Amino acid sequence: MRKNISIQHAVKRYGNSTVIHDLSLFVREGEFFTLLGPSGCGKTTLLRMIAGFNSIEGGDFFFNDTRINDMDPAKRNIGMVFQNYAIFPNLTVRKNIEFGLRNRKLPKEEVRAQAEKFMHLMHVDEYADRLPDRLSGGQQQRVALARALAITPDVLLMDEPLSNLDAKLRVEMRSVIKEIQNKVGITTVYVTHDQEEAMAVSDRIAVMNDGVIQHIGTPKNIYQRPANLFVATFIGRTNVLKGRLLAESGRTFIETHDGYRAEIRGVLSGYASDRDIVISVRPEEFRLKVDDGGDGISATIRDSVFLGLNTHYFVTLSTGEEAEIIQESSIDSIIEPGTRIRLTVNTEKVNIFSEDGSANLLAGVVNDNAMEA
Repeated sequence: MRKNISIQHAVKRYGNSTVIHDLSLFVREGEFFTLLGPSGCGKTTLLRMIAGFNSIEGGDFFFNDTRINDMDPAKRNIGMVFQNYAIFPNLTVRKNIEFGLRNRKLPKEEVRAQAEKFMHLMHVDEYADRLPDRLSGGQQQRVALARALAITPDVLLMDEPLSNLDAKLRVEMRSVIKEIQNKVGITTVYVTHDQEEAMAVSDRIAVMNDGVIQHIGTPKNIYQRPANLFVATFIGRTNVLKGRLLAESGRTFIETHDGYRAEIRGVLSGYASDRDIVISVRPEEFRLKVDDGGDGISATIRDSVFLGLNTHYFVTLSTGEEAEIIQESSIDSIIEPGTRIRLTVNTEKVNIFSEDGSANLLAGVVNDNAMEA
């Protein structure tokens, strides 16, 4: 039976240190939900609280309507996939996958059939009689995932499962994990610090920092309209510029410190007044041209990196701020270091934040955490 997961006002302490502060979230049944954040932000701690491996100092955890705070981990019917695979080195692939089934005292025929099903699903059936030391890292992780799913858990928990793989295998395995999760339809909570990985596999993402959820939403929502400056800088690349918001005759404008001004729509009414702001511009949302004395932010090319489809330019603005620009590569030569340029911004996709970075001033932020709070 698929389960939703409800966490209400969770608190986790180690001695006098509180690592999770009054945290609430809701994971829908069948959802691929990712906890994303920097190392030490509390995401693995929270996952282990769901699993029953960590004590809970405050709040309530539910699978559907069943409170699990004091439930033995073995009775929570979870599948767990770890960073280091944690498959038994002395057991073959088949016996690894059968292990949890045998512990449940299932009939031999059912154990074998279920193991065969998930070996086939994970494309490791041809390695059924091999020991783990004869498998690649990606193959071992497939075995770990097959073993976790074979017991038909209500919830699948995955803790940095791809971090020990090389870059090519990580891309391959994240596609495998998402495909299998879609097929099986199991409620999944996934922990990672890799924002590209999270964007690729998740239905929704919770961005965490210092034990606090900053934003819960779809990858698209979080990327395009981050709730605050931390989320904007953690999800993807962004350039952070200081500036002013100006309100004139019912219209609003952003102005950088070198005098570049552009009209911006969608400012929330409570913020539509003159104030200092922080402007967040994704590298692909700058428009670059060689300086012709016209409109735009004045800057100088410091360096460039040609990456085939795109060229990345690293520039110094006239204000002394530095920025990165991503432009589609042209057939012409790359702009040389030292060249003076002008930059304009795509105001439809720019984000503006309060001076302290705590709030996005634009309409369109969809933050499920704020809704649930």
